[in-house]
Amino acid sequence: MKCRILLLLLLVVAAGCKEPVDREQQARQAATEVVVRSYNHLLAGEYEQVVDCRAGADSMPATYRQQVAMAYKQFMAQQQQAHGGISSFKVSNVQRDSTLGLMQVFLLLTFGDNTQEEIVVPAIEHNGAWRLK
Repeated sequence: MKCRILLLLLLVVAAGCKEPVDREQQARQAATEVVVRSYNHLLAGEYEQVVDCRAGADSMPATYRQQVAMAYKQFMAQQQQAHGGISSFKVSNVQRDSTLGLMQVFLLLTFGDNTQEEIVVPAIEHNGAWRLK
């Protein structure tokens, strides 16, 4: 009986000794997710949804939202003309920028002409959620 109680106590103590939540790792993951989601929308031609991924999108006037969505559409048209479009992307790195209070998400873009370019997409925590800066 004593052995069972001792074993039970050890299990309870071991369960309570979980590794503390790594807030920076959570921030990296959340920033990465919003960047990936926004670029998936961008590749799908869902420009309004890309705007929704931006910090402050909920307070943008409708005309400004339309202008930002149009800028994304024009960007994709330029990439289509210059490189045959963006065929895919992948996250190559994520770094915290403590000076600016944001995460820098590095994406490796692959274009239709098989050229590649690494870009940096800043993400910031806005009202408790990670968004594009």
